[in-house]
Amino acid sequence: MDVSDILAAHEAKQKAVTVEKEIPLEVDTGFLTVTDLNPVDAESYEANLEEYLMSTARDGVQTLIASLFSLPTTSSPDGPLAQLPAPTTQLPRAKPLPKPKPLTKWEKFARAKGIQKKRREKKVWDEEKQEWVDRWGWKGANKKEETQWLTEVPANADVDYDAAKVARDARKARVAKNEKQRQQNLARAAQAQGPSAAPAPVEIRKKQIDRTLAVTRTSTASMGKFDRTLEGEKKLKGVKRKFEPTIMPAESEKSHNLAILAKLDKEPAAKKSKKSTPSSGGSDVLNVRKAIRTASKGKGSAALAREGSSSKGSKGKKGKR
Repeated sequence: MDVSDILAAHEAKQKAVTVEKEIPLEVDTGFLTVTDLNPVDAESYEANLEEYLMSTARDGVQTLIASLFSLPTTSSPDGPLAQLPAPTTQLPRAKPLPKPKPLTKWEKFARAKGIQKKRREKKVWDEEKQEWVDRWGWKGANKKEETQWLTEVPANADVDYDAAKVARDARKARVAKNEKQRQQNLARAAQAQGPSAAPAPVEIRKKQIDRTLAVTRTSTASMGKFDRTLEGEKKLKGVKRKFEPTIMPAESEKSHNLAILAKLDKEPAAKKSKKSTPSSGGSDVLNVRKAIRTASKGKGSAALAREGSSSKGSKGKKGKR
């Protein structure tokens, strides 16, 4: 039985492991990327788009897998592992390189004297407790003098000498000194970077503080009505709302109602002028119900008639007097 034709057909279906093209593919194993710079074959692209894309993707993946299998491997419980090399493609940065931070006063001094910075451990050994404790923070070793049960008192100390208070004040003074030095370093760094990075002027900072203070004063449930005021604090100026009086003269009420009616009369006229052709169903007229409801403030035509009669009666009485 001759099976040569079957084997030949089977081999024809199997594609070669090595990919050969006019322009060799660029493989960056570090980024697991393959770049194909060959021009697009217009005939194959238009004849069968899906087959052309699959063939191009297959060539790229085959080249990448071949490069991965050529890397040295190490054995592990999960199987052989390959160490990827360093990437060769230079990718652009999303943001510019950060500017180097200016040296602080101590860093300049240490560099001039050749002092090497030594990082302190966060834990220290406590001989009394026989355990490791934090150097700083709650129950830290820096508060040992404040909590120890026996303290040496100087010979010239006062009668009310408090060793724990003295140690606590000294620790807070060191913290304040460090904070002051940090602020000075920030000011020098901002001055070295230029005027754009300099802190805001005093007036701008004052306005920001006043705005923040005003917001915090009105953030309570009583809108700051029962809060304590600081010495020299100015009273907040709010927007005053204006309301019409409940009792007004007859002339002003009449002019107010006529203005409403004139406004309602103008709306249909404006709509009518916008229309290119008049409607065959009828003409635009004044909405009498809406006018009465607006003029009587929702009470109705009967209430409006009573108000009119009462106003005429009051005018007649005034004339008789």
